Order: sequence, then structure tokens, then C-alpha cells
Amino acid sequence: MNISGWQTYLVTATSRSAGRTTPEVVAAALDGGVDVVQLRDKAASARERYETGLRLRELTAEAGVPLVVNDRIDLAAAVDADGVHLGQSDLPVAVAREQLGEDAVVGVSASTVEQAEAAEAAGADYLGVGAVYGTDSKDVSGDRDGIGVERIAAVADAVSIPVIGIGGIDAGNAAPVVAAGATGVAVLSAITAAEDPAAATAAIREAVTD
Repeated sequence: MNISGWQTYLVTATSRSAGRTTPEVVAAALDGGVDVVQLRDKAASARERYETGLRLRELTAEAGVPLVVNDRIDLAAAVDADGVHLGQSDLPVAVAREQLGEDAVVGVSASTVEQAEAAEAAGADYLGVGAVYGTDSKDVSGDRDGIGVERIAAVADAVSIPVIGIGGIDAGNAAPVVAAGATGVAVLSAITAAEDPAAATAAIREAVTD
């Protein structure tokens, strides 16, 4: 799988979707050219996420776009996702590989060079690094909130796997993240809460490919 081509990465959150369903937002983002979709929706129950995941699997498969599940290895397996994205407190990369198979994509969140190097050594396929500009879409400690593009550059220099910047990113500030060495940007609110998610996706895509 060409992870180095993941320039626009959508993280889902029904709570930010202005009354729309996650499949509706994802369908629009796919129309806008998103490269990968992560099912997050942490406020939903496991059953709700499973049912949403099945629908997203249909949509992403039809579009030829990878589907990744946040945190839950079991849910990723249940919906036949392409992989899983793990936080620092989630199960290890090796467990994800054991449960999902060697071909599964396994991403890991990191906010420091040390975490990034450890994740690469553990066998991660890519890193989600942030929060770049600060975020209110998840609880993060102050030392991990607003780490800046300088940290993106430091991490990108330290590892050989793709780096995806995340946290407070939109079309107006995405370009410096990629310029600092990130392969692409992961976005939640800037697409999910947008009046036109397809147009928002296209704008972010243009910003990181110029």
C-alpha cells in the first residue's frame, strides 16, 4: 500500500459533523479526493462504530481508498479495515500485526522524536504526529498540544517511515506541515464540520499538493 501517497487523511467524528452521519461526511470527502479515512467516532458505542465501519468499508472500497480504525484492533478486524491507528497507551504494534496480519497497515501516534523512533523500531508503517497547531477535538496534555512544524521537521528527519501531521490543521495552515517534511495532513474538524466537506477536502488537498 502506498502510504507515501497519503496527503489528505480524514479522521471521523460524528460529534463535529453538523447533524450529518459519518457515512455522509465520508462520502463527501471521498468526492473531494481524500486519500485515507480513519474511523474514530469515540463517542459512539462499539456496536455503532461497527455498523458505521461496515458502511465506510463499502464506501472506501468502492473508491479504492484505505480504511483505518482508531485504537480498536478487534473492530478493524470485524469490518475488514486495511489497518489500525494506535495511540501511545493502546496495544503494541506487534499485537496488531498478530491479530490483523502482516499486510495490515499499522499507524502510531507520536508527539516526540523518542516516541517516533520507538514506534518505527516496533514496526509501525507510519506516524501521526501532533497536535501540530493545538486541538480541541481530543484530550491532550499541554506538552503535546501545539508542538509546531519544527517538531514535524525533527520527527521527519529522525525516521524513515511516512509522517502525517495532525491537530488544528485546515486549508490555510496545511502547507507548512508538508513543507516541514510530513507526507500529508490528518484533519478532523476542518472537513467534518465544514458546510461543504467535499470542497473542504479539495481545498486541503490543493494546499498540500501545490
